Order: sequence, then structure tokens, then C-alpha cells
Amino acid sequence: MPREPVTAFVALGANLGDAQQAVRGAFHALAQLPQTQLTGQSFLYRTAPHEAQGPDFINAVARIETRLTAPQLLDALQALELQAGRERPYVNAPRTLDLDVLLYGDAHIDSRRLTVPHPRLWERAFVLHPLADVARDRVTAQALAKVHGQVIERLPD
Repeated sequence: MPREPVTAFVALGANLGDAQQAVRGAFHALAQLPQTQLTGQSFLYRTAPHEAQGPDFINAVARIETRLTAPQLLDALQALELQAGRERPYVNAPRTLDLDVLLYGDAHIDSRRLTVPHPRLWERAFVLHPLADVARDRVTAQALAKVHGQVIERLPD
């Protein structure tokens, strides 16, 4: 029997190469995942690296409906990162594409491979602002106030 679809939110980021194109391409790639439908995409945002190095990041959030399990979704996201040339020479290295599961329905997952909700979700303007674009009900004014001092620029369409 097929699984019921789950609403999940995926953070997208890149700061190597044509980062804007990488993020836009990742939206398209998410829409092509099996048993998955892209149901929302945020604006693109530019931010300085946060606890990382290299050029500015382009960040966004996608809302998807998926029948993939959370581990299957993580595997699919990591495959997309590899296709985009992602390398992991050290923690927080610059990247051609970074895809993180932020929320997976109402699930709370704490495994060696995956933690949901994402453990730093509420600390990062570059996640909260685009998340608010696609799920206003998930991001409170108080949450946005806590990251108010982090510089973030919404890019024009």
C-alpha cells in the first residue's frame, strides 16, 4: 500500500560557481524526484557565509510533498549534491550545492545520519526568511526577531 504524502521543507544553498543557477536548478531537480512534487519555492537570498568560508551564499527553501521516507529523501538530496559536484573536504567547506531536510511533516528524527527538525533551523536567518516565504505559519515573528541582526538580502525575481 502506498505511503501517504508528507509535506517536507528542504533548504537549498550554494556559494561556488554560479550559485544562483545551482539553486534554481536544484528546485527543478527536486521536482523530478520520484514520488515527490515541488509545491512551493521561496525567493532567493544572499548571505555572507555563516560559520563557513568562501563567497556569499545563495539560499532558498523548497516545500515538497513526498512519499519518500525521510532517509530516502536524504539519500536523494545527497545524490543531487554529488551530481552538482559537491565535495566535503572539511566541515562547512564552500559548496556547489547544499541540500538539508529542515522539516519532514511533524516528525522528530534523531539518528546518526539525520536530525529533524534541523538542529540549527531556528538560529539562521538564511533558513527562516525563505522558510517563511513557503510556510508563513511555521515561522513566528519571535523566531524572525531572534535572527534580526543577521544580514540577509532578498534577490529580485
